[in-house]
Amino acid sequence: MSFTQQLREAADPIFEAIFQHPFVQGLANGDLKKEALIHYVKQDFEYLNAFARIYGIAISKCESREDMQMFCDQLPVVLHGEAHPHNNLCRVAGVRYEDLQGYPLAPTASHYIRHMLTVAHEGTLGEILAVLLPCPWTYLEIGQKLMREVNPDSSHPFYEWITFYGKSVEMTVTDKFRARLDEWALNASDKEKEKMKQHFLTSCQLEYAFWEMAYTEEAWPVKIGEAARR
Repeated sequence: MSFTQQLREAADPIFEAIFQHPFVQGLANGDLKKEALIHYVKQDFEYLNAFARIYGIAISKCESREDMQMFCDQLPVVLHGEAHPHNNLCRVAGVRYEDLQGYPLAPTASHYIRHMLTVAHEGTLGEILAVLLPCPWTYLEIGQKLMREVNPDSSHPFYEWITFYGKSVEMTVTDKFRARLDEWALNASDKEKEKMKQHFLTSCQLEYAFWEMAYTEEAWPVKIGEAARR
């Protein structure tokens, strides 16, 4: 069993919980509150900005052009490709994508981003791959599961979202990150492999928490400034 297969096995309860989360189930049955969709897009836009910055940190730690190219090849998907499923959610919610950009981070999104940034600044390239991998991997499996079970046609409200993540886009980055992480793990110490495992599992937990954040429209507990006066 490869290292990433071991990671997936360890994270299986989290993946299963994600599949059953009411936000993901709402994507399947085409029934989600407008407010939850808007909150998701606001937070995911900022999350993807951070993801792109972490690619930059990862490139600074690469010793081969092949590794540099791997991150460079995926950057357009993060910055531009994922606008496509975002726009699908915005159309369903009846809002413009451009109007949902530049909002403050909710607690869970802030936690997740800082978790990844800490690992990126302090960890090895293998640790960075481990902390990033749950995002594309969970979305790939969500998309594939919904493609199998829902088999949506163009009349489904979230057809574009489901087909985007259920087809080749997330497969490419997941496969590339897995292959490189498996290769890295062959020469990693037991201590580094344990770190990579914990980074991976924490990111998986935060993927679940991100769906929960969107579904509950999570906000900071004490309102301040303009929010407090409304």
